[in-house]
Amino acid sequence: MRVLHVLDHSLPLHSGYTFRTAAILREQRRLGWETFHVTSPKQGACAAALETCDGLDFYRTPQSSAPWAKVPLLSELELMRGLERRIAELIKTLRPDVLHAHSPVLNGIPAIQAGHRAGLPVVYEVRAFWEDAAVDHGTTQEGSLRYRATRAVETWAFRHADHVTCICEGLRADIVARGIPSNRVTVIPNAVDADTFAPGGAADIDLKRALGLEGAEVVGFIGSFYAYEGLDLLLSALPEVLKHRPNVKLLLVGGGPQDANLKAQASSMGLGDRVVFTGRVPHADVQRYYDLIDVLAYPRHPMRLTELVTPLKPLEAMAQKQIFVASDVGGHRELIRDGETGILFKAGDAAALADALVRLLADRSIWPHLREAGRLFVEQERTWRNSVGRYRNIYSSLVPAVA
Repeated sequence: MRVLHVLDHSLPLHSGYTFRTAAILREQRRLGWETFHVTSPKQGACAAALETCDGLDFYRTPQSSAPWAKVPLLSELELMRGLERRIAELIKTLRPDVLHAHSPVLNGIPAIQAGHRAGLPVVYEVRAFWEDAAVDHGTTQEGSLRYRATRAVETWAFRHADHVTCICEGLRADIVARGIPSNRVTVIPNAVDADTFAPGGAADIDLKRALGLEGAEVVGFIGSFYAYEGLDLLLSALPEVLKHRPNVKLLLVGGGPQDANLKAQASSMGLGDRVVFTGRVPHADVQRYYDLIDVLAYPRHPMRLTELVTPLKPLEAMAQKQIFVASDVGGHRELIRDGETGILFKAGDAAALADALVRLLADRSIWPHLREAGRLFVEQERTWRNSVGRYRNIYSSLVPAVA
């Protein structure tokens, strides 16, 4: 089986998207399949048309130099035209058996058009709906004409792909509700490589001292600072937490669109000495920061994106036997068993978040059970070997001669 994956972006860029991609590709290769990979112009300027990173080769699509390539709407059309041409070139040289396009739909449409023109089946994999991501990024409003048009384009891709995959049941239910036959939609759930996520070790004393965390109970978040992550709610909850646990400090590791807003909020609330912003840290050093944290917080806001999409972070926490609280949005409820693998609180409610943190910090007797149950859940239900194995039936139904 020869599979050409069409990607938004890839390693060496670090994101949940690229980590999921790399895990899928490595597991598919372990199954004996040949995988090839092309990224869209959104990868950015690249040194070569073919780049190797962590043992994986990525074909790059050049960015357009056309003057309209930066004009809204025209830029998306130009991107899709360039990606479709690149896919067509690679089909001729690589001769894949199937195209596998990963969201957003800006990848799905070029893959469907180039693939069907070449007589190849196309799988379209959805990690989040384009229209909902646009709402969070502030480029459109839910229910607006642009939102409805974007949703219609996404639905077109679902109808014209030969099979649709998605990362969770929330997305699958929405896709089927659009009229896509249920037997053409398969969940390939988020997972982790449990072997690479060993339980955390002892805290690095020098790092703890450098960050001013000595003697503190540390609540933390490690990841990208997007609005939907709810870190503003975490800051709002902190004063109430401090009333009951005065030694708590909040460690925020990472960066992103909300970085400046969060720092301004912490300053305006007089929390400057209780909140530590580290900025982005090298991926190789992330574990050192996890080891400093007593309780992780995933306070995602309630909105369509978080209600439908399951994140990777709680799975990574479970694999490391980390303790965490999380909002009860749909994406979390699909992953987390409240009181067994993690603690859920009412989404959007700062008082509920504060209460969950205070109770968890005060009662460490339940921590061993949470740690073991979380790790067991990952090992039994959420390994990449189990998830990627679901592609077998999809590919074999589309290309039975080489399955």
